Amino acid sequence: MEIGGKSFDVSNRTYIMGILNVTPDSFSDGGRFNGVDKALAHCERMIEEGADIIDIGGESTRPGFCMIDSSEEIRRIAPVIEAVKKRFDIPVSADTYKAETARAALCLGADLINDIWGLKYDKDMANVIKEYDVPCILMHNKEKAEYGNFVRDVVSELGESVAIAENAGIDRSKLIVDPGVGFGKTYGQNLMIIRELERLGELKLPVLLGVSRKSVIGLTLGLPVDKRLEGTIAANVIGVMKGAAFLRVHDVAENKRAVAVAEAVMGRKNGLDQNR
Repeated sequence: MEIGGKSFDVSNRTYIMGILNVTPDSFSDGGRFNGVDKALAHCERMIEEGADIIDIGGESTRPGFCMIDSSEEIRRIAPVIEAVKKRFDIPVSADTYKAETARAALCLGADLINDIWGLKYDKDMANVIKEYDVPCILMHNKEKAEYGNFVRDVVSELGESVAIAENAGIDRSKLIVDPGVGFGKTYGQNLMIIRELERLGELKLPVLLGVSRKSVIGLTLGLPVDKRLEGTIAANVIGVMKGAAFLRVHDVAENKRAVAVAEAVMGRKNGLDQNR
């Protein structure tokens, strides 16, 4: 898979997507990286720690979040995307479900769109992605955690997002699917979709897993957001062993090391063995 001019071996490797939230209210790091200088410093740190992609978001999607309009979202992310693309040679993802925001981000050089509604919220999103010929992440999401057969329904509903993309002319080689841990799912269902992540292989597309510091980790351990690193790593290692091609994380260095060990155990070439 090609993202931002970089080649990703999604069949044999697991890559790290570093989270850069430029929001005042994100559940974990809201307000910490607002402003271009702070955002660039954090981006530089994540790159030094081994991030393969930077995911920039301007709207919190934590439970109970307040939706903002595209103009405010663009105001937050546009200067950061522009600055990151000028300063660093790394693929940039725009975390948005709004077509207007996606278009603005792509105009400024974003290489990937990460849509938490899997192209189902904004009917123009698929066309914008097709127009700019970039890859996209299709995340599973729904308003209520109501299912017949949970895992089968998640796979089927992600299949609907894939169909939307293909009907818009987006090539399958540009699609990534995300089970949407923490979105439209109960605590037990979040654990189940991690446990059965390999079922997404039925879609024959690369899988992104995003569990970093989420409530499923906090509820399991009874710990607040700032003490969920070990739990995040444990879930991510399971993800690696079940075939995840990408992990979306806040703590890049620690997860990068965990991935390297998991890949080595599995007999894969890993990203930290270049001098061995």
